[in-house]
Amino acid sequence: MEFLINDIYRATEGEGVFVGRSQVFVRFQGCNIGCVNCDSMDTWSFDIESTSLNTIFERILEESYQGKINWISITGGDPLHPKHVPSVVELTKFLKSRGFKINLEAAGTRVVDEVFDLLDYISYDLKTPSTGVRTRLSLIEKMAQQYPNRFQMKAVIADRKDFEYTLSAYRELESKLGNIEFPWVLTPCYEPSEEFPMQRFIDIQEWNQIEGGPFRVIGQQHKWIFGADKKSV
Repeated sequence: MEFLINDIYRATEGEGVFVGRSQVFVRFQGCNIGCVNCDSMDTWSFDIESTSLNTIFERILEESYQGKINWISITGGDPLHPKHVPSVVELTKFLKSRGFKINLEAAGTRVVDEVFDLLDYISYDLKTPSTGVRTRLSLIEKMAQQYPNRFQMKAVIADRKDFEYTLSAYRELESKLGNIEFPWVLTPCYEPSEEFPMQRFIDIQEWNQIEGGPFRVIGQQHKWIFGADKKSV
């Protein structure tokens, strides 16, 4: 079994509905999705030496203060790439058998039942136009039907076009599902080497309020604190 791991580190969740929660991140190495505004392009290559499950667990114990921090967030890269799925399944089962709770950061390009059925929570992306990638709304419908109360939607918003696209997707899903009962978070884009995007944040809040506030606007706390370029925070 290959475990292609970029990093394992303890951090406070910086975005989404669990902002402020202490957890240990397990970042897989390897992604072929190709978001043009990705802030982790160093995780794209699959060319890395495999890590053993025991080594991963030792690092998690060290970073979690021997399990006192019991939330693990699996991220990437793309942990749902077919190359990673068997190792994500094995790692998730292993950690849950030892009392850890597992969140997974999903890129919004696929639903992988054999992984999702094991998870405590899923953070699922809607890819906006600024990413150059598209999320099929049928995947979000499937999430709502199969994993109610176990996932949040997240959309990174760079400009008004991204907001309008996300609002249109929300309204279309609302018409199909009846009600949107899962959290839907807008994250103002904060590019590497960019100054704090205050005006973007204000604009997104105002656009959301004009539409009646269907979304929760939550910035990337880790970037406010450490800057947009710092890794493993």
